[in-house]
Amino acid sequence: MAALLKDRLFNAQSVGQLAAEFAAALPGFDAERFAAQALGGFATRELMARMEWMADCLERQLARDFPTMAEQLEAAMPARLSPELIDDDFDQFIHCMPGILATRHGVAHHRKRAMALIYEATRRFSMEFYLRAFLIRWPDETLAQLAKWALDPNYHVRRLVSEGTRPKLPWAKAVGLAPEQTLPLLDILHADKARYVTRSVANHLNDLSKTAPKAVLARLAQWEREGKQTGAEVAWIKRHALRTLIKQGHAGAMEALGFKADAAMGARLALASGDVEIGGALAFEVTLTSDVDLPVLVDYRIGFARPGGKRAQKVFKLKAGKLTSGTPLLLEKSHKFKGGATTFTLHPGAHDITVQVNGRDVAQAVFELTA
Repeated sequence: MAALLKDRLFNAQSVGQLAAEFAAALPGFDAERFAAQALGGFATRELMARMEWMADCLERQLARDFPTMAEQLEAAMPARLSPELIDDDFDQFIHCMPGILATRHGVAHHRKRAMALIYEATRRFSMEFYLRAFLIRWPDETLAQLAKWALDPNYHVRRLVSEGTRPKLPWAKAVGLAPEQTLPLLDILHADKARYVTRSVANHLNDLSKTAPKAVLARLAQWEREGKQTGAEVAWIKRHALRTLIKQGHAGAMEALGFKADAAMGARLALASGDVEIGGALAFEVTLTSDVDLPVLVDYRIGFARPGGKRAQKVFKLKAGKLTSGTPLLLEKSHKFKGGATTFTLHPGAHDITVQVNGRDVAQAVFELTA
């Protein structure tokens, strides 16, 4: 899939488009030369390396001084993405070039000009990866600028504030910001009208929950008290922000979503068979009973056999619903064990399955996975 992605994103058509944009904006820009150089270096490079290589080829035809280079990059930018939408309006990866060159040549000695370039570029293609170089080199100055951008009329700019400061942004450099440095920015953004922004806020909180769960729960409670969101929106933010803690069975996260971690109930887990082949499926039933009405969040956790006697635990969703007093709740599931996956290899041996209700283990069974 990675090979397919790099070829889908960077190929003769996309490189030709980028070359044409620069040729139209910059007199003397040799589009054929740029395209030939860029495409000629793709064969030995993976996705991220292709982006850097394209910037190398582009840089050869741009001014050497950064302020002039920034003007050229802005002149060649495509039209801005729509400011009227409220969700994903993601452009092409070829338009990451201003971010790469801003971090290469602007961070150290041209911070303000480079930040202005990032501002223009993020309204065409998100600059969260490249913003992080500024947060590392100029944390106080960059955070002060982001506080202003959090109020920007363009939702792509507002989303950059949350996404660029995420503690664990995938594929990106760590920025080492403390919760008290970024949470004030999320205070501004959590009730944003754009789902693109609030999804980023929730993802930011989910990242933060892995190291500072108390801070995340406290902020969510504060936002709920402030009442800037509808009840449905509060619930949505909570679910997405707390998803990692919920998988871990964190009692505070469960309580925040209205699920009592210590609720008394009966539970029975029944497997259709104690032996399952790789490529087959484990069919099972869960029966829950209670003397009182209870909202329940039911997950199941599989302990996978690993080489050397080790185990790997994975949590899977089963059901969110209501357990009614005196009425058993029957849940059925068939979990497939697909062989040949490149991301997670299955190994024969003893496995276990645990049912988790409102974050608490209530039933367990053992089965054998066979080749």
